[in-house]
Amino acid sequence: MTSEIIVTDTPADADRAVILDGLMAHGESRAGASERKPLAVLVRDAEGKTVGGLWGRTSWRWLFIEIIWLPERLRGRGRGTDLIRRAEDEAVRRGCVGAWLDSFDFQAGARYYERLGYTVFGTIENYPPGHHRSYLRKVF
Repeated sequence: MTSEIIVTDTPADADRAVILDGLMAHGESRAGASERKPLAVLVRDAEGKTVGGLWGRTSWRWLFIEIIWLPERLRGRGRGTDLIRRAEDEAVRRGCVGAWLDSFDFQAGARYYERLGYTVFGTIENYPPGHHRSYLRKVF
């Protein structure tokens, strides 16, 4: 079988799907069904337009919080905490045993998530330069 390796900054969605589907099939053949399912907690304005929220997924009985963002005008009122709590509640309903996420120090940072019961299990220092990225988890 002939193959070639391509380096690109413009991959197609179909390229990603091939890689992800292959990885998921391999993982599930070793660890069992992942039951991968998206999870979103959305904040909508009076017109029903999404203005922020939380985006993640559940798989292998864990919640992964991929993205959480709120516009400046909605911050500092407990909205972010509410988004996380609602995602955690849904994860528990789905049978999850814990949650994990990552955050840069110039975002919410580890201290914010530690107040919500998360613990740091890894850090990449100087990423990006002058900052760090922390990985946190919480067991329900």
